[in-house]
Amino acid sequence: MKAFDIIPFNNQYAKNFYELNIEWLQTYFYVEPFDEEVLSKPQTYIINKGGHIFFAKQGDTILGTVALMPTDNPLVFELTKMAVLPNLRGQKIGQKLLQHCIDFAKETQLKALMLYSARKLENAIYMYRKYGFIELELEQDSPYKRSDIKMELRFNSSF
Repeated sequence: MKAFDIIPFNNQYAKNFYELNIEWLQTYFYVEPFDEEVLSKPQTYIINKGGHIFFAKQGDTILGTVALMPTDNPLVFELTKMAVLPNLRGQKIGQKLLQHCIDFAKETQLKALMLYSARKLENAIYMYRKYGFIELELEQDSPYKRSDIKMELRFNSSF
């Protein structure tokens, strides 16, 4: 795998964000109406609400994406919408995007990153555990019907 850069959101890549995530959802689950709404308007639902979207980019090609969305706690962001081109899965692009999010969270002095996932995504769950995420109790009213696991990575505050 040749080197690639991780870049912040730019509206010219909104279509990539949508297509990568829709493909991933269709492959592993199904697209919920809220997914369609959020993915088709990332500027409205993620960026304008104080969130962040990052892309793995090699030359002119977007290889993958991930988002950090604010939660009710201003010091905790949700790691969400991670997707990589199907033919490039398993090449550590997701790990590099995850590490970028962790570094970003530490630099911006967040207390934690949390996420919702599904146990059937064994590779993803393995990756999250490898990076230090621990399992939390899943709320009854979880925002995603497809999720059956909630995880969090806490950062030691420096004070």
